[in-house]
Amino acid sequence: MSVAAVLDKALDGERIGDADAVALLESRDLVAVGRAANELRNRRADPARITFIVDRNLNYTNICYTDCDFCAFYRSPGDTREGYLLPKPIIFKKIEETLALGGTGLLMQGGHHPDLGIDYYEDLFRSIKARYPIHLHALSPPEVQHIARRSKLTIPATLSRLRDAGLDSLPGGGGEILVDRVRQIVSPKKTKSDEWLNVMRHAHRLGMSTTATMMYGHVETIPERVEHMRRIRELQDETRGFRAFISWTFQNDGNRLADEVPRERMPTSFDYLLTQAVSRIYLDNVDHIQSSWVTQGMKIGQVALGFGADDMGSVMIEENVVSAAGTTHRTSTDELVHLIKSVGKVPVQRDTLYRDVKVWN
Repeated sequence: MSVAAVLDKALDGERIGDADAVALLESRDLVAVGRAANELRNRRADPARITFIVDRNLNYTNICYTDCDFCAFYRSPGDTREGYLLPKPIIFKKIEETLALGGTGLLMQGGHHPDLGIDYYEDLFRSIKARYPIHLHALSPPEVQHIARRSKLTIPATLSRLRDAGLDSLPGGGGEILVDRVRQIVSPKKTKSDEWLNVMRHAHRLGMSTTATMMYGHVETIPERVEHMRRIRELQDETRGFRAFISWTFQNDGNRLADEVPRERMPTSFDYLLTQAVSRIYLDNVDHIQSSWVTQGMKIGQVALGFGADDMGSVMIEENVVSAAGTTHRTSTDELVHLIKSVGKVPVQRDTLYRDVKVWN
């Protein structure tokens, strides 16, 4: 099927298939695909508004035994020089700083620390919730699986206990590419595709909303990129629990996977915009698509708003994982408001669940 026929199909409200999505990605027809993605974005979200959140990405520990090839952030268990586990007073101070800056959420993720079972997380979450009115968007599926195994619990029991202790929603970290051939290369000790999806399925059944992510541009093929999106779309058909999809490109500094990906094969800004636009067209059951300025920089993050994204993601008061791989972009509420206004849109600060916090008319 031609690109024009695929786009007409999508614009007529018909679901596109995997072969259609592959055709769009392989076409390199960025302008036509982007225009269609923007039209579909305008139908699903208010065309006049762009949302963002003020929150903090708090990495409570960098100790991890899964040693994924793409990660430059982790330190091995026993690393007493650079390994850390943040004490409660430091975590509390960071939350207080976040609230003082108008933040509403805490995105908390860390390594697979061999000594941390569910008791640690229950105590930490209860301590946070007793002190602060903040949304806990924490623990990616691989972390949940690690906690369950470490504590000899099922996934549903682990999630139920974490939710009761104060966990509000799950981030989509650790998704990478949901194809086991790829995962065997980039993260062989981490959750398999079905396991990642199973954690999300059980979180959705417990009434917890989550996000979905894709980290691409390394060893996967274009059909495998689409397979990843299909697995997300199928689970969303089943549970309706994903509120947003965020994709970003592999960052190749300071990690072993860089040896597998020559610089000339690294994804470009063109690749990023095309992939994001196709995700908006393909994921017809996911409400929000986030622009990833954290990996692309503010200019491309802004351009992405015309290629299917309705959300700028987070001001991200703190970020350690992407920056450990050599990519460091920073922003502020004022800068995001300015960037959104400069493309003729109304900036809206939202909370984690996409409820309005502040509107700049």
